[in-house]
This record gives sequence, structure tokens and C-alpha cells, in this order.
Amino acid sequence: MSAPDAKRLTALLVDDEALARRLLREFLKAHPEIEIVGECADGEAALAAIEALAPDLLFLDIQMPGLSGLEVLGLSGREHGVIFTTAHEAHALRAFELHAVDYLLKPFSQARFDRALAQARKLLPLATPGLQQLVAAGNPQRILVRDRQQLHVLSPEQVLCVEAQDDYVCIHTPERSLLKTQTLAEFEAGLDPLRFVRVHRSWLINLDQLLQLERQGKDQLLAVLRGGRKVPVSRAGYERIRPLLK
Repeated sequence: MSAPDAKRLTALLVDDEALARRLLREFLKAHPEIEIVGECADGEAALAAIEALAPDLLFLDIQMPGLSGLEVLGLSGREHGVIFTTAHEAHALRAFELHAVDYLLKPFSQARFDRALAQARKLLPLATPGLQQLVAAGNPQRILVRDRQQLHVLSPEQVLCVEAQDDYVCIHTPERSLLKTQTLAEFEAGLDPLRFVRVHRSWLINLDQLLQLERQGKDQLLAVLRGGRKVPVSRAGYERIRPLLK
């Protein structure tokens, strides 16, 4: 049993199986200093809860409908207090690369759970506060954008172009345009440089969406994208894009 004066912590439980969440609740009864502040049954709900609740501890399944636990961790940027609970051992290496504290293989015992929890608590004082951009395997497989109360998860293939707007980027897709709090340089750093190219100080384009380059006037060059959107191309941008054109 934990000491009665132990620091109170919050926990979020994420698993698509109700029985698995119930087992976590049972194991946590031995730790009354930990308050369960939420439960989620899918990855998108987990992302929203992580941002809204900022739990000290995150118990996270891997195989879930929609976003996997690994994608949730990568998109949230969280680097502390994460314990994976899963029936699949194949993802252990990737989990630890994403700064997971421990990797519990189902079925696990109360004793094994307690050891993982002790390790997570030990490392919490070392955690850096705040979310950091984390890119899985060098380039993101999903792009997370929160627009008012709605969560949008995009694949890079959906993006036509990205526009700098002060401290934001505006991500343009064929269906909509979404604002994300991030600089263009930060956003660009997480993208595949062979697919996304800075063609102007304020614009990135997806080369897969490029139809043609169009000259307008003596010195102005435009990139014509699918759907008809036109993006300005500077001289430096043209030099960057030219070697990549087929």
C-alpha cells in the first residue's frame, strides 16, 4: 500500500476493451493517491483527453479502432508517464523509442503493474513540462489539427499546401483549410522533404498535388495544384523544386 502522504497524481485509462479498463481500475485501488480522471475507448478520444486533462500517468493500449496507441503517443508529443498495456509484444521497441516508461503484456499481474507504476512515478520529476512535436520514424504518418472543439487527423497525402500565417500554419486540403498553432519551419521539419517543398517563404506545397508551373508576367511563377489552387513560387523556391520535378 502506498504511503498516505504520497503526492496525489492523476491517471487516464485508454483501452478499447471495457474489461481491460476495469482491470486497471482494480489495480489502481491499491494506490489511493492516484485519481482516475478519465477513460477512453479509442485513439481520437484519447488525444482530446490528454490535451484537456493533462494527466500525470497515461495507461495506453496499442491496438485500437482508428488511431493506434503508438499514433496517439506520437501525435500528442507526450514524453512522460506513459505505460503501454497490450497483448502484442511486437511494438515494444517502438514504444520505448517514443519514451514509454514500461510495456505491460496482457495478462499482467498486480505485482507487475505495481513495478511499472513505481518506475513511472520515479521518472515523473524528470519530465519536461509541455508538449513537444514528436515525429514517428522521421516523418509523421498523421497530422493532428484541433479546430475549435473538433479534432482532425490528416494523412500527408491529403495536404495540398501549407501557408504561413504569423504564429500559425494554414493547412489546405481539397475539402477544407485548417489552422494549426505552429510555425511553418516547425511544420516543415516534420515532413518528407522529397514530397513537401518550400516554394516561397510563406508556402509549402505537396509535390504529389502539383499539376504544373505557370508563368504569370515576367518574374512571377505560380504552382498550379489539383483543384485549381495557385501558390506563388519564388526564385529560391524554384531552385529547390526544380531537381525534384520529373
